[in-house]
Amino acid sequence: MVNSTPLTRVFLNTFLFLFAIFLSIVIFMIVLSRDLPSLEELQKFNPETISKIISNDEILLKELYVQKRDVISLGKMPENLINAVLSMEDRDFYEHSGIDIKGIFRAIFIDIMTLSTRQGASTITQQLARNMYNTIGFKKTITRKLKELLTAIQIEKTFTKSEIMELYLNSVYFGHGRYGIQSASLYYFGKNAEELSLAESATIIGLLPAPAYYSPIRHPEKAKIRKKIVLTSMKKVGYISDKQFERAIFNDVIPERGTVNQGLAPYFSEHVRRELEKIDENLNINLYEDGLIIHTTLDMEIQSILEKSFDDGIKKNQEILINEFKKSPKKLNRALSKTGFPKDSILAIFKDRRKIPAKLKNQFLVQGAAVILDVKTGKVLGMIGGRQEDEYRDHFNRATQAKRQPGSVFKPFIYLTALEEGYPVTHQLLNQPLVFFIDDTVRWNPQNWDGSTSLLETMRYGLKKSLNLVSVRIVQELITPNQIKNNAKQFGLTTTIRPVDAIALGVSEVLPIEITSAYAAIANNGVLNKPQYITKIEDRYGRVIKTFNTQSNEVKNESLIYVLRDMMRSVVDEGTGSSLRWKYKFQGPIAGKTGTTNSKADAWFVGYTPRIAIGIWIGLDDPSVSLGEKQFGGSAALPIFGNTIKNIYNVKGWEDTDWDIPSEVEELNICSETNDIPTRYCPLQKEIFIKEHTPKRKCSLHQNALNRFKIKK
Repeated sequence: MVNSTPLTRVFLNTFLFLFAIFLSIVIFMIVLSRDLPSLEELQKFNPETISKIISNDEILLKELYVQKRDVISLGKMPENLINAVLSMEDRDFYEHSGIDIKGIFRAIFIDIMTLSTRQGASTITQQLARNMYNTIGFKKTITRKLKELLTAIQIEKTFTKSEIMELYLNSVYFGHGRYGIQSASLYYFGKNAEELSLAESATIIGLLPAPAYYSPIRHPEKAKIRKKIVLTSMKKVGYISDKQFERAIFNDVIPERGTVNQGLAPYFSEHVRRELEKIDENLNINLYEDGLIIHTTLDMEIQSILEKSFDDGIKKNQEILINEFKKSPKKLNRALSKTGFPKDSILAIFKDRRKIPAKLKNQFLVQGAAVILDVKTGKVLGMIGGRQEDEYRDHFNRATQAKRQPGSVFKPFIYLTALEEGYPVTHQLLNQPLVFFIDDTVRWNPQNWDGSTSLLETMRYGLKKSLNLVSVRIVQELITPNQIKNNAKQFGLTTTIRPVDAIALGVSEVLPIEITSAYAAIANNGVLNKPQYITKIEDRYGRVIKTFNTQSNEVKNESLIYVLRDMMRSVVDEGTGSSLRWKYKFQGPIAGKTGTTNSKADAWFVGYTPRIAIGIWIGLDDPSVSLGEKQFGGSAALPIFGNTIKNIYNVKGWEDTDWDIPSEVEELNICSETNDIPTRYCPLQKEIFIKEHTPKRKCSLHQNALNRFKIKK
């Protein structure tokens, strides 16, 4: 064996030492790169963006997000904005390959001299790497820096400089929960990023080192100083002239906080959000991160009209309730017993019109719900789920979640069932009181809403005058509660309908959205459309992910529905809803029904035209509290309906064609006194019948009178 020379040993040891260092570096880099993004991940990167719920007329209703971000292209970013970023964050951005070597050595030198890690020397690409991937972290460590450098190099290989700049400005944090330049621009200045002035661009870019510290909303003076620093840097580099600098310095920037989120139609928007959460897993989408565009059915023009009418109606009903409490110590004391508040405090609240405390809301705050549906499609054109004021607005949507007794609004299903059993609209029933003994101690004694009685009345008259006694007689003599229940279910009522005698008075609870949808089916010739809220979902690039179509089901034949609808038109023309004609001057084809529950706890009006159906409910969340002794469906709910439909038709310029008469329906002259086939001496009136249910008997009253006249003569 040849002895190695000292030189050889030195060479060998040096080689082994360097090899060990190299191997350690390789192993360290392999370990370091384990949790770094792959090339494929880099190429697929899309920053989390805002999903938007918009109306059918393209108005923003609600934004959904985890990070407040709205992605835009580099071409929509002003040149001054990009130059501000370059001058402050990375002047050599277009020259380096992701890493600023000079900056790194300068930072290392300063850190060694100060025994700290104050200097970052991060390029825009490195900052993007940090923003893109949580695995890199934000702690100022050597390991984090190396990860950042490796990722930055990979980013530079994957994207162009323009793409990197676009990704950076769409992902960087600007404070107040806003990510990306578009979101920041909308939040701070109420405008799109492409509209930013030089001074505004400098202000926003000045936020980057410490968004909370330099916020123009929280710290306007600090923001102004920071703006000057940015402008000075831009002038030094040569991006702006002295004149531009001076003009921008003296241009006071006034932020317009929170203009981005309009918060329109809040109850509708929240319902859409809940519906979307039910389907997002099936569509493989993330509602809060994917930047989706959710197109809805809401017509903002119609919604605005509804909100105005609703707010006015609520205020009026609230005033009536307050006045009634003032006039009725008994009623006030009964309500107070449930709150624990002293009487003087309550009266002070009423007198000064102060905000009603949370503990008193159920007892004193008038609430309501409203729904507008497109009759032909089931699309929800307008929706209100409660009070509109911010202090009283909640997440409980009374239009879709509140189960309330419908009262007489339920009666059309009773009359429909009787028509289906072959009884014509002229069938007469006794309008006299009844007494039902439920057990030895409880009895039910239904009365008409106005306390009136009479002898025989037709089914048409019973419906148009909302006679409870006639409805009860129908249930007792002609049909069964189970038949009514089955019909109501066919029309989409999913709540529990109890098949009891009191079904005649609408005691079983319903949802406003469902009862309105059922009425829309009557307007739509017996075809029930499931309420539709969303038309389509698009991804951030405008590609359609899913479309939503009308779901229809024919529940009753057209002839039967036509007769029922004609009876309901009598409500508006001559009955409890006639103020729609004489007060609100609505002249087109329209039908509907008023509804009031026992003790005036619920007031309804649901009606429809050939085009739209509108349901209005007014009441308090506590059903034991009355709206007032004189608050019926016609006085509490109908005015909201009347103002709404009148203004919608005026604004839209709509004119409806009347419903067509089916071939199985016949319009006949009958004797107005006997409802039989008339003689030549009978007083006449027109009435409609399903052909197989037309009158079979000739009027005997006037025929006998004629015979007596002949004999006497």
